[in-house]
Amino acid sequence: MTAPSAIRSRVRIALAVAWFVLAVTGLVGTWAFNIAFIADPQGIGYLEGWFANAASSSAAVDVIVVAVAACLFMLAEGARLGWARWVWVLVPLSFAVAIAFTLPLFLGLRELALRRSAAPADRRSRADTDGHAG
Repeated sequence: MTAPSAIRSRVRIALAVAWFVLAVTGLVGTWAFNIAFIADPQGIGYLEGWFANAASSSAAVDVIVVAVAACLFMLAEGARLGWARWVWVLVPLSFAVAIAFTLPLFLGLRELALRRSAAPADRRSRADTDGHAG
């Protein structure tokens, strides 16, 4: 592996780790509040709470639009990466668990896949360079 490709590989790993940390944070953070709500619903329904006032309605619409866009991205990019058989599972999980979990999880898996796909190209490039150096 050449120095620039080794650096790119380490950057991809670091980015994947950051995405996975965000996924865990999104899972724990959202579900801590969901569990607190279930324990004390304060007389309102879950979705009713999303639209309880103008501020929460704005945040709800923001999250819904981003979630739909993220799901479309995950499906399209997942198909491009050859993940069409399983990537669709992330769509219902995005709404049942949290988009704050599934999107960073997808992005972390994507980084690892991109790193793996770059490795053979780096080996071919090195072989070409070594073959012409003689």
